[in-house]
Amino acid sequence: MSMKKFLLAASVAGVALAGAAVELSAQTKPTIATVVKISGIPWFSRMEVGVKAFGSANPDVQASQSGPATADAAQQLKIIEDLTARRVNALAVVPMDPSVVEGALKRAMDRGIIVVTHEADNQRNTNADVEAFDNAAYGAALNERLAKCMGGQGKWTSFVGSLGSRTHIQWVDAGAANAKKYSGMTLVDEKNESFDDANKTYEKAKEILRKHPDIRGFQGSAGNDVLGIGRAIEEAGLQDKVCLVGTGLPNPSAQYLESGAIDAIGFWDPRDAGMAMNSVAKILLEKKPLADGMDLGVKGYEKVTVKKGPGQGQLIIGNAMVIADKATYKDHLF
Repeated sequence: MSMKKFLLAASVAGVALAGAAVELSAQTKPTIATVVKISGIPWFSRMEVGVKAFGSANPDVQASQSGPATADAAQQLKIIEDLTARRVNALAVVPMDPSVVEGALKRAMDRGIIVVTHEADNQRNTNADVEAFDNAAYGAALNERLAKCMGGQGKWTSFVGSLGSRTHIQWVDAGAANAKKYSGMTLVDEKNESFDDANKTYEKAKEILRKHPDIRGFQGSAGNDVLGIGRAIEEAGLQDKVCLVGTGLPNPSAQYLESGAIDAIGFWDPRDAGMAMNSVAKILLEKKPLADGMDLGVKGYEKVTVKKGPGQGQLIIGNAMVIADKATYKDHLF
């Protein structure tokens, strides 16, 4: 063999060996894939900040986030199935509808993939579900702020992202239970589906204002609900007559908090929730136990409650609830 041919062969062999090394490295570095309800909205863009921060702080794992372009459970299911086929090591899922993804998550677990969920304390096929707080307490807290604003009197209604969104239903059901303490409050046309679309929520809110011109309050659930309802209230000049509380983020809600169209928002930091889910996934990948009172190393999850979930997995509950209004929202700008 000539020297030229020898060097060429050695070069090709070196490239092949390098490629094998890269492939081996990719195989030995665990992948944690976060799948959210919908990409491109403020709530889950903020969560992606947390996922990326977790990946930066934990270079021994590969962390990523994806989700459907619209709030569609079937599209989210397809993403989960694709990631399962690619054999990621762990899935961190915020289900649009827990019942829709049960089968897909079971198949993932059957393949040895760790599954962690969020906003889905009824999920049976998960190794662990992470909740930011007790969901009934959160829904009641939002409604208590609404009742205070309404003076305990008048008609009110509720919005959910979808009727399949577990936490949203928990929040508005807890709100309805809380409102029963006030004999003057009347719930009308409850559980309007918004699909986390501010424009659809706006149109529905206008419809409700026309149908019930004497309505006094709205309780929202999806992150965009307060934006759509707030817009409808502000355009109608009803800031001083109609009360609005609901889940929302400080920066997107600022305009309507300042105008009085939104009276209070409730939230937990999606960044921290993303980090908490990934932290639990890594703990489980390392085959370490989840213990009651443990610190996940994330704000609001320093001393979590750990108990048995509805299936074979565990339920992890943090203490990350925040309720803010015009006077306090600037303490939490994101």
